[in-house]
Amino acid sequence: MSRRLQAKSRINVCNKSVFHLQDKSADANELSNGLIKSAKRTGQLSLCNRGLGTVPENVWKIDELVLEETKEVDFTRSGYNNWWNAEPLKILDLSSNVIKTISPNVKLLQQLVTLKLHDNALTSLPAEFGELKNLSNLSLDRNKIVELPKEFYKLTELRWLSISHNELIKIDPSFGDLVMLTFLDLSYNKLKELPPGMGYLVRLVDLNLSHNQLTELPPDIVNLRELRKMNVGNNCLKKLPPMGELRKMEILNANHNDIDELPDFYGCTALKEIYIANNFIKEITEEFCDQMQHLNVLNIRDNKLELLPENISLLQRLKRLDLTNNNLNKLPQNLGLLSQLQSISMDGNKLSFVRQDIIRGGTDRMMKFLRDRIAEEVGSDSQILHNEWPDKFTLKKNQALMLPGKELTSVPEEVFVTAGNAEVHIVDISKNKFKTVPLGICQIKNTLSQLILSSNNIESIPPEISDCIHLQFLDLGKNCLVDLPLEFSDLKNLRELVISNNKFTKIPRCVYEMENLEILLAAENQITEINVSSDALAKLKKLAVLDLTNNSILTVPPELGNFTHLRALELMGNCFRQPRHAVLAKGTASLLSYLRDRIPT
Repeated sequence: MSRRLQAKSRINVCNKSVFHLQDKSADANELSNGLIKSAKRTGQLSLCNRGLGTVPENVWKIDELVLEETKEVDFTRSGYNNWWNAEPLKILDLSSNVIKTISPNVKLLQQLVTLKLHDNALTSLPAEFGELKNLSNLSLDRNKIVELPKEFYKLTELRWLSISHNELIKIDPSFGDLVMLTFLDLSYNKLKELPPGMGYLVRLVDLNLSHNQLTELPPDIVNLRELRKMNVGNNCLKKLPPMGELRKMEILNANHNDIDELPDFYGCTALKEIYIANNFIKEITEEFCDQMQHLNVLNIRDNKLELLPENISLLQRLKRLDLTNNNLNKLPQNLGLLSQLQSISMDGNKLSFVRQDIIRGGTDRMMKFLRDRIAEEVGSDSQILHNEWPDKFTLKKNQALMLPGKELTSVPEEVFVTAGNAEVHIVDISKNKFKTVPLGICQIKNTLSQLILSSNNIESIPPEISDCIHLQFLDLGKNCLVDLPLEFSDLKNLRELVISNNKFTKIPRCVYEMENLEILLAAENQITEINVSSDALAKLKKLAVLDLTNNSILTVPPELGNFTHLRALELMGNCFRQPRHAVLAKGTASLLSYLRDRIPT
């Protein structure tokens, strides 16, 4: 049996604890002469993340300190560090330590503008804090402060104040004396109510009250006329006050509360985003849709919605709509008219008439389903005679002039005048027998965003249609067109253009000036080339979908591979030999990579 030799460890064992709090002398040593010199020269001192349990006493006296080496004055030397050139301390960073108390001597820093005390262990502030008359920026986040001293409210120059992640139970009405505040963060505290004096903070731009225990907001909160962003999420709010006076508010977050109805937003003309998920709201009212026509984002998921109003089509600027986990069992016909919608979520509802694969198929598939449904319902109404045109009330309600599949060859001018007065956004005269485009469409140029002229016998488009500069979707498919007027270059807002199934031999020159174009569908034509030059397709930086299926293209330029912004490129059914069918079948990414590899060096 072999003996194992006892090897002596070379590791020195240290008996000192790894984690230990510094005593006052160790804390004082953190303020070296070098730091003092730098602070006197720049007016800034950082003792961030030094493990301090106390603030070195010399920090408060730093403006009066005279280092030993500067007591004897030598006028022949550079005056860079001389005491008469010293800057008073204006920025002090004591964050990310374990400081429990602040000395009353803090009052000595009379020129202090910015003070960072976040991430410490403070439980209170001294009364002398209120003597910092020039203090403008103060961060107290992540401490254990229960109450602010009354003298704190004398800091009338405060502009930026953050006290999140503390243990504040109440706020004194004197808070309204901090009238210069533009930013205030009181989130993650234990506040159950706010004092009425909050309404005096009329310069406030950003207010965060989230993650407290608030059951209501003070009525005078609507006096915050400069407020642009308000977060009251994760509280116990039963309702919100009328918001009409907050005319500059752009973002409202009221997620995770107990709100059972939408507030009155009449007058909130700047409001762009509303987040009011995880509440108990049962309906979106018609009044809300009337008031919020400028809204971009509406997140109302995880509520109790049972019905959407027909006039939801008025929310024409809506880009994101989240209706996940509600009680919807049907959708309004006009939901498909939201032309700018980029994201719509409907999972977790009881939509029996919509297949789950459509709900989960993404925004494009859902919107196509809704638009097809509109066309089918309008087309199935065979009882309407040609002389029974939609009246102004119908047009106003639907925000659309829908006349597909009516065997029409013309539309009276007064119909378009009525549609213009009703501010309709969509005109659909597809599947008719038009040979020319009715110029009456120009009566709607101020509001028209979608124009559908497909499946007619149109041979040319009048230049006057380019006056509809707000157009975002234009469908000219299945006609007899060979070109588009140069004036169409003015359609700078156009996002989707359909010219499939026509007689184009090239992509019209005007298309290359449509700088916001995202989708170009030009399949089933006679196009012979793909122009990728700097004054052609290369100008369309936002183009994501290009469909040139079944044309007469002879060659595919390798430079097309540099168009990495393309998400879908369709080239099947053309005359070129390279790239081969097997390469095309691999998808857009592989095709673009294949083309890039063949660019001459």
